[in-house]
Amino acid sequence: MKNNLTLLSRSVRIGLAASAAASLTLALPAVAQEEDTKKATMVEKIAIVGSRAAPRSIGDSPVPIDIIGGDELSKGGNTDMLELLKGTVPSLNVHTNPISDAATLVRPANLRGLSADSTLVLLNGKRRHRSSVIAFLGGGINDGAQGPDISVIPSVALKQVEVLRDGAAAQYGSDAIAGVMNFVLKDSSEGGSLSLRHGSYYEGDGDTTQLSGNVGLPFTSDGFANLSFQYKNADATSRSVQRPDAAAFAAAGLDVEDPAQIWGSPEINDDISLFGNVGLDLGDDKEFYMFGNYSERDVRGGFYYRNPTTRPGVYGGIVRNVDGTPMYRPGDDDPTGQAAWDAATPTILVGSLDGLAQQLNCPVVEIGANGLPDPTALGQLSAANCFAHNLNIPEGFTPNFGGNITDTSLTIGTKGEIKEGFAEGWFYDVSGSVGRNESQYFIYNTLNSSLGPDTPRDFSPGKYIQLEKSFNLDMVKQFDFDLYSEVNIAGGLEWREESFEVIAGDVASFENGPLFDQGFSVGSNGFPGFKPSDQGISTRRNYALYFDTEIPFTEAFLMGVAVRYEDYDSFGSTTNFKLSGQFHATDDLSFRSSYSTGFRAPTVGQANVSNVQTNLSSGVLVDSALLPPTNPISVELGGTELTPEESKSFTLGAVYTLGDVFITLDYYNIQVEDRISQSEKIVLTEANKATLKAAGVPNVDGLAQVSFFTNDFDTTTTGIDVVANYATELMGGNSTFSLAYNWNETEVDRFSAITGDFKVKRIEEDLPNHRATATWAQSMDEYSFFTRLNYYGEYQGVHVDYDATAITASAAVTVDFEFSYFLTEDFTLTAGAQNIFDQDAERINIPSSQGIPNNNWGGVYYETSPFGFNGGFYYLQATYSF
Repeated sequence: MKNNLTLLSRSVRIGLAASAAASLTLALPAVAQEEDTKKATMVEKIAIVGSRAAPRSIGDSPVPIDIIGGDELSKGGNTDMLELLKGTVPSLNVHTNPISDAATLVRPANLRGLSADSTLVLLNGKRRHRSSVIAFLGGGINDGAQGPDISVIPSVALKQVEVLRDGAAAQYGSDAIAGVMNFVLKDSSEGGSLSLRHGSYYEGDGDTTQLSGNVGLPFTSDGFANLSFQYKNADATSRSVQRPDAAAFAAAGLDVEDPAQIWGSPEINDDISLFGNVGLDLGDDKEFYMFGNYSERDVRGGFYYRNPTTRPGVYGGIVRNVDGTPMYRPGDDDPTGQAAWDAATPTILVGSLDGLAQQLNCPVVEIGANGLPDPTALGQLSAANCFAHNLNIPEGFTPNFGGNITDTSLTIGTKGEIKEGFAEGWFYDVSGSVGRNESQYFIYNTLNSSLGPDTPRDFSPGKYIQLEKSFNLDMVKQFDFDLYSEVNIAGGLEWREESFEVIAGDVASFENGPLFDQGFSVGSNGFPGFKPSDQGISTRRNYALYFDTEIPFTEAFLMGVAVRYEDYDSFGSTTNFKLSGQFHATDDLSFRSSYSTGFRAPTVGQANVSNVQTNLSSGVLVDSALLPPTNPISVELGGTELTPEESKSFTLGAVYTLGDVFITLDYYNIQVEDRISQSEKIVLTEANKATLKAAGVPNVDGLAQVSFFTNDFDTTTTGIDVVANYATELMGGNSTFSLAYNWNETEVDRFSAITGDFKVKRIEEDLPNHRATATWAQSMDEYSFFTRLNYYGEYQGVHVDYDATAITASAAVTVDFEFSYFLTEDFTLTAGAQNIFDQDAERINIPSSQGIPNNNWGGVYYETSPFGFNGGFYYLQATYSF
């Protein structure tokens, strides 16, 4: 039976590839933005975002907007909203994140090369709360980013997605530096669908099963209740080879997993999202609305392998003085100690179970020429009542890091027209929102080394909770000033409260065990638990006032002005403005431009969080502490209280209609000053450690580095977006062709050693400067197909966040294809594939001058690949519509 299934899946893949190849010989392809040039047969796309006036078509917008319809999202061939958007918006980049701490749980996304929290996310036009997950290992661009969790939004719940590619902080507030994404929920009161999808990677792993559905119901005779759900499970993937050190231990007889360390996508279990959207006509031009969600998932991914001879504080790598105390640890800024380390014979970390006073009676266990501990000395430990973790875990270990992510939100409001009184004729929208995101962390197959033989192997290190509340009042009215048409004037206020809570983990995840004073590390290795002293809630409140107007001076010229004042109880106030305009030179050609200032406030989490991470630094596995920027040691190293990022954005574009072809061209320039990010990991000196000990920080000797959030660098991002669409009748059906291209380049204008040269290089070079997509969508009476070509320009390949591994990776092209057959009016069968020709990511090829084997850390592909490293993915889907 298994062989038959294998043959069937192989046949499906070959058939899909052949169909896609035939399609691409005929077609140009597409992106999210489709303007209706055939008015009689197609519906013009209308955007809500970007204007406080009546919704307008994207061709008449003075700022660039992409509209991605729900039908197009359903053809993306992916179950992750981030991947769906990446395939349709070329200026959006999303990485697959292996071994990246909490960024594995909530993946960051980058619009126009800026950090994940530089894009404002809206749901039905209301601000979406951010995730509680902070990307501590964010690959340079996203180091420390804390943006919303977009992945919880299922495509089946969406009517459309609007992507405003323009700075909009003056309209919507903090975070809208790169742009705005507005997810619009379905609002039908009837009909629905139920879909079952199953897929797998060509490598035979990553099996994904998804069940999703949507139903529209009447809510009395004057309203609707539209409900959606998605339930998904996804197996992990592995694109790994055995590490040389692990292979040597296995050859020596140790029971080491093969591969010992996994580079791949995490396992996702019981991923469920429930979304509801309710509206009710109250009569007299008034309306009630309510929408929200409940989402939850369990995620589990890999960490770095712990070599049983070289992990400081757990196994070995410690040179000891005569009295048994550590002489030198990697990371110490001590040339004398470094020389002693280089000259000495490494030994296994040994502790006395009777206490430090008896430690001199413990045998010294040296590491032999074969890389293993001396068996004779190791065998003498138990008799001497001494202990080393080589006794209970001789093969080393690889922690698994995971978490339970729970996301909930609710917005309730009413809107309508005021019919009497001093505000007669004004339209209002009053709403209140609450959003909560909780990340409960787990780490498996690790240990608290200081507990010695009594250590548990699995831990719950604690949780983070992000809670946001907001109240909005928006007012708008049109006035007749004897211009071409009425002038739209809007204003309003917003109040927000944001809190970030830390909840302590289980005791074993942070406690100092009996071997702590003998050099053994404290806490669950890889992700130590949050201590009771870390526990607490940090809260910030702010309010905003805004004014917004659009003035149609003539039939050909429209101008917009927006001003927003915000006051935060932490750092003070900021005022931002935006000017925009569009000029119709002819019926077919118009020009548009905007200039705006903006800001991004530091999150409460960024200002207050502390953490200990395990990461590779110059190829060595070390513990690094993240401290608040106002911590004494952070201040000593250059940290200061966080202030907002400030931005200036300029765009200039054109919109041209040539028959049935719709083309937009937009240039943008975004300057950001005092960008907020996690600092470079700074090596701790003995003086730094003494300061930390005096402040009561435990396990200081086990820390090699420290980092903190900082406003340390400025950037300038420039780019060009080109979008072309063409709709026609072809092959007896409707055809839509689209082409989108993005050129994006970021330069770091100012930085210091706190940011560091390599991080600057990552910000400037990790993302491809050139991205393009081309799509052909064809619909017929009995079938439809959709094919997309994706181009990714050169990018910087980086492995294990180590500059010695960096290369320039080649450009690549991937192809997606989907074919649907309408079995009946109600049943549709679909087969498709992403990366149908199985284009490989760039293979790791570390320059020979570095003297490092390509498989030194077990990876096969550079994890910075803009199209991921898992390869081709095929899927089958059945849909019932009613």
